Amino acid sequence: MKHEWGSNRVATISAIVITRNEEEHIRACLESLSWADELVVLDSLSTDRTAEIAMSVTPNVHQRPFDTFPCQRNAALDLASSQWAFFLDADERAGPELGREVRRAVETGSHSGYWVPRRNRILGNWMRHTGWWPDYQLKLFRRDRGRFDEKGLIHEVPVVSGTCGYLQSPITHYNYQSLREIFSRQDFYSTFEAEALFRRGVLARPRNFVLQPYREFVRRYITWEGYKDGFHGFLLSAVMAWYTLVTYAKLARLAGDRRAGAG
Repeated sequence: MKHEWGSNRVATISAIVITRNEEEHIRACLESLSWADELVVLDSLSTDRTAEIAMSVTPNVHQRPFDTFPCQRNAALDLASSQWAFFLDADERAGPELGREVRRAVETGSHSGYWVPRRNRILGNWMRHTGWWPDYQLKLFRRDRGRFDEKGLIHEVPVVSGTCGYLQSPITHYNYQSLREIFSRQDFYSTFEAEALFRRGVLARPRNFVLQPYREFVRRYITWEGYKDGFHGFLLSAVMAWYTLVTYAKLARLAGDRRAGAG
């Protein structure tokens, strides 16, 4: 339901989801957002039934070729019409309790944006440590005060003008369901991460291939208490160390390609 704006205007919320080949998740995701005033889906030309399923829930389904995550999110932001934007990924859920807290937050208008905790289920296990809890994400912000930096390529966080608060009710994230999915997605992300480092002028030095993965493992397993998550904590700490190694290998390849092109 849309609210009319007047002297006693009520803050409205657009729930925004960007997708590609998410037919397994998209319906449950959108249905978990029934508390929003508007549902907007921006699909990156899915080859499965994602767009079709989304259209059975909301008429606001649009398509755009994927270039980068920040560009895609800004394009989706421009399609929304409410005062506030709440971003959710297709494999995430935002239930009624969070919806009520979001509604209270936007009606008070105390901040320009809000960080939301996220519970991650990985390989069938609810992660309580290892960097995956409380895993705060800046999901909610005023549309006229937030934008994604399109110079970035991955791990995009909106740049919000004004203060940001914290909500208590968590998003549920049905994260990696298999080792194959973990390695596939981390390989995908490492390409963008390497490109981002390359653009910032970071060089892959020999010591990086040992020290950076080691530091990532220690950060996950020791500093963020991954050992308390048992085998899952050890495995995922090792996977993220591998991801760091692959990122620097791709960074070195980019530098090599540039030298070859210059020659």
